[in-house]
Amino acid sequence: MSPSAPPAALRLASPPKVLLPALSPSSTCSPRLSMSTPSRPRATPLTAAGGGGAAPSLLAADPGHRDSVILAARDAMTNCLGETHLDLVVPGLRLAAKGKVRDVYESGEHLVLVTTDRQSAFDRVLASIPFKGQVLNETSLWWFNRTSHITPNAVVSSPDRNVTIAKRCSVFPVEFVVRGFVTGSTDTSLWTVYNKGVRNYCGNAIPDGMVKNQKLPANILTPTTKADDHDVPITPDEIVKSGLMSKDDFDEAKSKALSLFEYGQKVALENGVILVDTKYEFGKTADGTVVLIDEVHTPDSSRYWIANSYEERFKSGLEPENVDKEFLRLWFKNNCNPYEDKVLPEAPEELVSELAWRYIFLFETITNTKFEIPETQEPIHERISRNVAQALRNL
Repeated sequence: MSPSAPPAALRLASPPKVLLPALSPSSTCSPRLSMSTPSRPRATPLTAAGGGGAAPSLLAADPGHRDSVILAARDAMTNCLGETHLDLVVPGLRLAAKGKVRDVYESGEHLVLVTTDRQSAFDRVLASIPFKGQVLNETSLWWFNRTSHITPNAVVSSPDRNVTIAKRCSVFPVEFVVRGFVTGSTDTSLWTVYNKGVRNYCGNAIPDGMVKNQKLPANILTPTTKADDHDVPITPDEIVKSGLMSKDDFDEAKSKALSLFEYGQKVALENGVILVDTKYEFGKTADGTVVLIDEVHTPDSSRYWIANSYEERFKSGLEPENVDKEFLRLWFKNNCNPYEDKVLPEAPEELVSELAWRYIFLFETITNTKFEIPETQEPIHERISRNVAQALRNL
């Protein structure tokens, strides 16, 4: 599971003013799943090559719906799930791990994974985003249900909108990162290393002459492992030689990861977005079955671009329209030193609610279902505690 969460950032009383990222065509910016209600009216089906700039941005296709979600997010800011303490209120639960977003509890042969609303970057928590935990949990459940033909998974049930109960298994200490494009800006991103002249990355030969944000000739796997809480690229041979995985287990997980990504790309494109890259985690159950764990194709684990503007923007040398948290990271980077400052400014309400909208937008766009915003203001922790306790009694 994920490493321990960093301490929450301290807050300043008065945040600097902020401008929201533009939502224009030129912007650069299950076990239990009850969301069967049709979503808002859909935009015209899109293709990755389409548009020529004529179609409106998918992000701005329904401003009325966006406004209603942002209003609900603002109303819910005082009822976010920042921390959990289920071990203090649910009999038989033991805290096993506290990750950047998920808190993991043990109960016999099962794990209780609680997805919080924490938003992390720069190795610390920046804010709590309304509905984020629910979005991530229900996004993963949707994908788990629809990828069971590719691989079994560890999911047992989902007794709460923020909770998944899973089978206990041994987790492989390797993240299976699959990429379809040469992109990224971090030190280990494919574009960064490619731009420095690397043409063989994690065992993959990459042709000369590629440019940033270009589609790869074929999807590639670039595994990573952890060292001091940082992702470290590693080759398949190194994984096997170091004993992190057996060759058979690695080959099986690799095949599943590539198949999952190809299927995810197909589903995403059918709904107007491009699945650019993602990461998968696998474990092994007591009977030796390799299973998919953690999360699948969420906006936290994956990069998504808007499809109908990609080709024109790529040809013009512009960054693709993206659906991610980068604008929030940039705000903190521009207003403080998020790596070293002991006290951080409070995340602006406008950006917090905008990010809540984008998480919900992506969920509704891909699943073609309406996200169910909780109708009551019952404290989330109380609701989760009650639902988890009932579910464990019934296992």
